[in-house]
Amino acid sequence: MGTKDTDLSNTESNTTTADNDVKPNIAFIGLGNMGAPMAENLLKAGYTLSVYDLSADATQRLEQAGASVADSPKSAASNAQVVISMLPAGKHVHSVYLGDSGDNGLLAELPKGTLVIDSSTIAAADARLVAEAASKLGVDFLDAPVSGGTGGAIAGSLTFIVGGSVEAFAKAEPILAVMGKNIFHAGEHGAGQVAKICNNMLLGILMAGTAEAINLGVKNGLDPKVLSDIMLQSSGRNWTLEVYNPYPKVLENVPSSNGYKGGFMSKLMQKDLNLAMQTAKDTDVETPMGAKATELYEAHARDNGDRDFSSIMAHHDHSVLS
Repeated sequence: MGTKDTDLSNTESNTTTADNDVKPNIAFIGLGNMGAPMAENLLKAGYTLSVYDLSADATQRLEQAGASVADSPKSAASNAQVVISMLPAGKHVHSVYLGDSGDNGLLAELPKGTLVIDSSTIAAADARLVAEAASKLGVDFLDAPVSGGTGGAIAGSLTFIVGGSVEAFAKAEPILAVMGKNIFHAGEHGAGQVAKICNNMLLGILMAGTAEAINLGVKNGLDPKVLSDIMLQSSGRNWTLEVYNPYPKVLENVPSSNGYKGGFMSKLMQKDLNLAMQTAKDTDVETPMGAKATELYEAHARDNGDRDFSSIMAHHDHSVLS
């Protein structure tokens, strides 16, 4: 299959959003908390999907929504013009696309001109490795990590941060628009991953700092709601304080007011911080604040990995978990 050409003119026109255009067949690999609702939104928009996941429950959910279920990534992609993946880590992306020997994975089976969109959050170096292999085979590869969490995936309001060629981005944009509201072309291959981990490193720093500041005030007699309101009207204002406050009962409908359930798990924040630290090491960039946030989340995630990342508040006041 590796030498078969895909009709690029049809692929380009098929990825438009006009109702009278034939949409491309899509293979969706990875149906976790993020991947499943993303795939469901594509089905709702009229795309034909073949899906693969190790979880029978996950594939059954998509089958009931109208997708066909495949028994392997290669089988899922056998009639697809577009492949989308949402996988846990770089090793899984490497395994799916490159295989165990580097040249016997899914890429080797795809026709030239196939568009591959990987929305996993992985190291930029891993994304570039897969992109280079794809390019040699005539496959268009994009790294397109997302921001917005499971709520954004369900609502179709994710932010996509995309790395790759301008031409491949143009093909992907109408498809991404079904799953997200904000779509950015960050630059060449790997740029999407770099931008994502820069954002999440800052988010980890802000959440750790906000929890620390609120704890200092509470331990000195301040009401956490009053202190938060004061800081919101002052120079310490930030996203975590305003819409994702880590102290219980300050805001409604956030994980801190629901036993730190749901949201973005601490172990995932730890993963993203570690990716940021690896990128900083690879490129000889100093990130002392990021390093401290990584240290805090590594310690916290040992016992609280499945709790929302705002539960870093417990590093200062363990009673918030009771």
